[in-house]
Amino acid sequence: MPQINSLNINNPPVINNTSLQPIYFYNAVILDTETTGLQHYDEICEVAVIDAITAEPILNTLIKPIRRIPDDVIEIHGITNQLVADAPAYPEIHEQLMTIFKEKEVIIYNADFDIRMIQQTASHYGLLTNNLHKPVSCAMKWYAKFYGQWDAYRADFKWQKLSNAARQQYLHTNLKAHRAQADCLITQQLIHAVNRKIILQNNSLN
Repeated sequence: MPQINSLNINNPPVINNTSLQPIYFYNAVILDTETTGLQHYDEICEVAVIDAITAEPILNTLIKPIRRIPDDVIEIHGITNQLVADAPAYPEIHEQLMTIFKEKEVIIYNADFDIRMIQQTASHYGLLTNNLHKPVSCAMKWYAKFYGQWDAYRADFKWQKLSNAARQQYLHTNLKAHRAQADCLITQQLIHAVNRKIILQNNSLN
């Protein structure tokens, strides 16, 4: 992680750029979910996992939630209650998902949120999520340090929405954000773009 040399909350800390390392893709997957909302009772209604190197899909499915998807949430991701009506319920994919967390290095854009939503969904069915306790790579927090926009209120680097990060790095994609597999692919492209810049920066300082 970057070495922070200043703790003045009103100014960005000074970061040793050589300590900001690329995200490595060896034995890694990228995961994303879409949900019924943001609250403690909400659930996932779509999950996708791709191979971080090849972008091959490992898991990509809608999930039928217990509660209905509210209209305001449907406006964001476009997943309607009709679309999920015949989708599998979460317990049908739980074991596969837990095996992925056990066997792979997992990369997520906004990991805290997706992990929480998977845990919440599993808890509705009384399912164990022990494999979620292993560390995952949060591409959002990593990118925030790279982009370097300081949030004085939080005394930390500002988290960027995935769509904003893609624009900031001039990614050209026709993928529709706010669907799970598309967000996985955008995250992969973003990491590739930033990895190249980090490697160039670090090499220039050596």
